Amino acid sequence: MWLCNSSIGRKVIMSVTGLALILFLTFHGCMNVVALFSAEAYNQICELLGSNWYAIAATCGLAALMAIHIIYAFILTFQNRKARGNNKYAITDKPKAVEWASQNMLVLGIIVCLGLVLHLKDFWANMMWAEIIGAEGQFSPTDGFGWIKYTFSNPVFVVLYLIWIAAIWLHLTHGFWSALQTLGWSGHTWFCRWKYIGYIWSTVVMAMFAIVVIAFALCPDCLGGCEGKVVPFWM
Repeated sequence: MWLCNSSIGRKVIMSVTGLALILFLTFHGCMNVVALFSAEAYNQICELLGSNWYAIAATCGLAALMAIHIIYAFILTFQNRKARGNNKYAITDKPKAVEWASQNMLVLGIIVCLGLVLHLKDFWANMMWAEIIGAEGQFSPTDGFGWIKYTFSNPVFVVLYLIWIAAIWLHLTHGFWSALQTLGWSGHTWFCRWKYIGYIWSTVVMAMFAIVVIAFALCPDCLGGCEGKVVPFWM
């Protein structure tokens, strides 16, 4: 099958899965912003998702998309390095038009994956997975607001998450227009337009994540309707 066996096919798979993940990040970012205004509303969203069959099915689909995207990213990277052969160690001048992100997509991808592991441990394991297996934690599995306050009471986690968010932003700013270009939706006229749209979209989406992290780190008791205080992580 050409999608799996050809370089162009692999890039198409990377592009489609990447755009699907961008849509998920957009939904997730909008969902997180709700926590800034109402703890009750945010927890209702968490309960609506939770361990319901449709949420579990969506999570499995999301995991499959992520796995495919990561696997094909490594395949394409090693394929490109193999094609360059001995020239991969040659010192060459990089064109000014080539962005830093495009030259370091694998490194950024690895940082994103490490941040994802941290995120799954802090939230998914304590929420959806805990609800599935009936485990008990400091907060209810559907108390997403409590888990956010608890996690970002630790300044180390605040820094790690901000680094992760910055890496995702760099990854998206290149990946957005590159995916559309691969799919043939970026002709001469639209090339620059998609780049600007990609920068704006990526910045807005990742800003939603960053604002939540910073807001809960600086003034957690000012958010979500000023509900009960959470014992800091280090106490």
